[in-house]
Amino acid sequence: MSAAPQPTPPHFRIVPAQEAHAAAIRQLVRAAGINPTGLAWERFLVALSAEDELIGCVQIKPHTDGSRELASLAVAPAWQGRGLARALLEALLAGNHGELYLMCQSRLGPLYAKFGFQPVAAPDMPTYFRRVSKLAGVVLSLKKADQQLLVMRRPA
Repeated sequence: MSAAPQPTPPHFRIVPAQEAHAAAIRQLVRAAGINPTGLAWERFLVALSAEDELIGCVQIKPHTDGSRELASLAVAPAWQGRGLARALLEALLAGNHGELYLMCQSRLGPLYAKFGFQPVAAPDMPTYFRRVSKLAGVVLSLKKADQQLLVMRRPA
């Protein structure tokens, strides 16, 4: 009887970002088409390939109303579909047990629900998310987009 095949290693590692990663983080976030504001490299976890190429990132962004946001989750196109986003989320959440919010396209809600995030109604949102949600609703209605912005919360 032969042994069960062993899973192949992921060929990437997740580490806290260093200042040398700042430009690559900005580039990856912009290429992903997500909010490029508040990209302080000190708050990021990054995924590096075996060749030390930055291939993914995620951060927790603090807001002036005291809320914290899981933000800037981006994966290089060549690495999508390999579990990298999941690994980044798991690593980030393992070290952060406080309440977290996030904003995403409604189609991504089921992904985040797997990590304990649930949709939040506007009256229950912190000030920052209420403002952004209202503004996004106006912008999306002007574009006649079929996607909506979803605000989700993961309790402490």
